[in-house]
Amino acid sequence: MGMPAAQTEWTVEMVHAIPDDNNRYEVVDGELFVTPAPSWRHGDVIAELHLILADYVKQNSVGHVKLAPQDVVLDHRTLVEPDIFVVPLVEGKKPRVWEDVGKMLLVIEVLSPSTARLDRRVKRERYQRESVPQYWIVDVDARLIERWRPSDDRPEILVERIEWEPAGAPEPLVIELREFFQQALE
Repeated sequence: MGMPAAQTEWTVEMVHAIPDDNNRYEVVDGELFVTPAPSWRHGDVIAELHLILADYVKQNSVGHVKLAPQDVVLDHRTLVEPDIFVVPLVEGKKPRVWEDVGKMLLVIEVLSPSTARLDRRVKRERYQRESVPQYWIVDVDARLIERWRPSDDRPEILVERIEWEPAGAPEPLVIELREFFQQALE
């Protein structure tokens, strides 16, 4: 489930040595988290968001969208696999590896019962320390998005619409949330 493993201090190298067992392994500040594969609804929401974001960043040449499973190594004690994240382009092109960019413009996690603590607290605090400009937590059951910025003590709770305007974009991406959730889930 989303519970930390019993060992006290994990590294990225140790996580990479774990045999593939269809679980998702992440380590944040040395704490290991093991989560099962996401549900179908979770996958449907990720797929819909990916379509929207990929079209927007491509049309506006403001980044590149990646989907889990993609390792993001923040340091030797932190490896995360965001559901979706956007990285900047490198000289106008898609980056080939994480090391080419080393930062994220947007991170999105879709909540699951097994990942709520990890997404809302542990990863959120880490993304804020990394100065990720926006971190969205998508609550499928409540049909809302929590938006966090680096200095926020509390999230902005969005139920009507969410807007995202990365540097260099001529206009913001606007997602009408009622329509989005209806399209993704029904």
